[in-house]
Amino acid sequence: GDGKQTRSFTYVDDCVEGIQRLCASDFHDPVNLGTTEMISINDLAKLALSFTGKDLPLNNVPGPEGVRGRNSENTLISKVLGWEPKIPLAEGLKKTYGWICERIEEDKKAGIDVSIYASSKVVTQTTDSLDKLNK
Repeated sequence: GDGKQTRSFTYVDDCVEGIQRLCASDFHDPVNLGTTEMISINDLAKLALSFTGKDLPLNNVPGPEGVRGRNSENTLISKVLGWEPKIPLAEGLKKTYGWICERIEEDKKAGIDVSIYASSKVVTQTTDSLDKLNK
């Protein structure tokens, strides 16, 4: 896509806390558990790059874009639990970046060729495995 699609991302600690709060509550209906902080995919990439000190070009690839914008609507969870996710995207992403760097260093020390982490490929998804379930 063009990277202008917007999404919201919730740090795992907030997800766990929200689930724990829901489990401890008397509420049993579906509820959104997410942050309302939206960001474009291009800006998410720029934010991630800001932690590295590198200035790399963004490479948008042609492909399906899905929904242009997606975000959590937190009115209900706020009303029911008096709580919403608290960790800002930049803070959670920076923690995640640090955690990934630590794992890569561990892999290097274990003799793993970490150069394989420097590339990606576009995968075409099929329903073949799901189609077999209906037979």
